[in-house]
Amino acid sequence: MRTEAISPRYSTLDQWKPQEVVQALWASQSHAVAACLPVLPTLVAAVEAAATRLKRGGRLFYVGAGSAGAMAAVDGIELRATFGFPSARTVILLASGLDFSRGMPGGHEDDADAGRLRMLDYGCDDKDVVIGVSASGASVFTTSAVQEGRARGALTIGLSSVAHSPLIQSVEHPLLTDTGEEVIAGSTRLGAGTAQKVVLNLFSTALMVRCGAVHGNMMVNLRPENDKERQRAIAIIQQITDCKDTQAEAALAEAGDAKHAVLLVSGMSLEQAKAALARSGGVLGPALAEAHRR
Repeated sequence: MRTEAISPRYSTLDQWKPQEVVQALWASQSHAVAACLPVLPTLVAAVEAAATRLKRGGRLFYVGAGSAGAMAAVDGIELRATFGFPSARTVILLASGLDFSRGMPGGHEDDADAGRLRMLDYGCDDKDVVIGVSASGASVFTTSAVQEGRARGALTIGLSSVAHSPLIQSVEHPLLTDTGEEVIAGSTRLGAGTAQKVVLNLFSTALMVRCGAVHGNMMVNLRPENDKERQRAIAIIQQITDCKDTQAEAALAEAGDAKHAVLLVSGMSLEQAKAALARSGGVLGPALAEAHRR
């Protein structure tokens, strides 16, 4: 397994000067990013297939263990704040649970029944999307959960750095990032972890764009929960409508998110804005065009 291999190149790493260690780590990180390039065609297909499921009201399951699971969890948690994706439709299944205060015990990742049963508890079905993340592709918890999801009709995506691993072989869309040996043998929070972060970012961001959470390149589903986000939402509304900041602020207070607020400023009532977005599948462009025709 390449992610566990001990590279002779770094066999005296503990004796290197600090700048040599940092340079080696930087080179490894650069290689990890480059390793993501070959996966892009498969990633595009995964995004398109996942968007179809989510537009039908499906949920997005993130499954993992250890540092790979933590990486997946962060990606899932951010979807609500950045793109307004409902928390109720984001399911994060980690072998050790989401409480990181006592670290991430490793024994849970060997429990196949736990992965399968956790998926059953959530009633995963054919509207859902399941993405499993495991650097080695050998996490039993992750693989069993993904396999259960696929058996129940869910779309399955696997992210791993090891070809022909159980996870890669279990999914419809295998995302293989061949990052090779780590600078510190087996420490997949390094190169493999960087590749996981890149691919997860690409996947979830492109998916949210396809699901209408972005207008132009602006986060129009933004639901502000602090002053920074409120100012960002007001700026988005002004950018799209060219209105005054006071008008944007009042519309945001009534609507609760930037997308509906844009339609309020454009002359719709909140009820009309909701109906227009329902007709457009949540995409602002057609709803905004409808507002302009009124």
